[in-house]
Amino acid sequence: MPRTGAPRWACYTRRVARKLDNVPREIFDAGRSPRKKYQALVVGRPGWGPLLRYELVMAVASRRPGALGLWLRARLYPRLLGACGPNVFFGQDVVLRHPHKIRIGRDVVIDDGSVLDAKGAGNAGIRIGDGVFIGRSSVITTKDGDITLEDRVNISGFCTVFSGSSVRVGHDTLIAAYSYLVGGGHDFASTDLAIVDQERPSHGIEVGPNGWIGTGVAVLDGVRIGRDVVIGANSLVTADIPDFTIAGGTPARVLRERRAAEATGTP
Repeated sequence: MPRTGAPRWACYTRRVARKLDNVPREIFDAGRSPRKKYQALVVGRPGWGPLLRYELVMAVASRRPGALGLWLRARLYPRLLGACGPNVFFGQDVVLRHPHKIRIGRDVVIDDGSVLDAKGAGNAGIRIGDGVFIGRSSVITTKDGDITLEDRVNISGFCTVFSGSSVRVGHDTLIAAYSYLVGGGHDFASTDLAIVDQERPSHGIEVGPNGWIGTGVAVLDGVRIGRDVVIGANSLVTADIPDFTIAGGTPARVLRERRAAEATGTP
């Protein structure tokens, strides 16, 4: 993903909300066998060939410890993926779901226990650029949505990025541990239905390049965070944050302008 030219997030417009089911319908489809339910939810492709290939790779490589496990995953996981560049490190117990819709660049690290889940019926899935780091036990997951992590994005441990439509994180952005980007929500207008039985809208999230999202931050659906933005720890981002600003709080608000502070020499 080159850095030249105007980034896609720069022409961001509000999307029409997409409606999602609350639960994976494959699990409760009485017309499917347990094998077909598992295959639809995890493998993402019908037929015995994709199923057996997936099961063999995961059985041989997923939980294998040490250097042998690292070597096996580096050679076998790319056989499941839509694309995978050279020098990609897959830690132990990395989970792949709908792997044919996952595309990974070069020089990427995906640490132990992470989940890459590109499930959905008609989505493009997950695209990870060059030089990306995904920390231990982080979850990158879609439900009929797409996620793009541009070059050199750094996601610390125990983070979740969810997309029901589109989530894009710009290049060279840092996301600290325990942060949550949730590109979807719940309708709760009706009091005659449980919230879990109402529809789930999704407008998407855009995060511009060169930013820093502090530890424990939650970014809600429909938000655009501009470029070179710093979000303070444990903030709740419910509305757009403009370029070159520092924001924080619950809900997050702009605290100051980074360029103005730089011009005056204040820290």
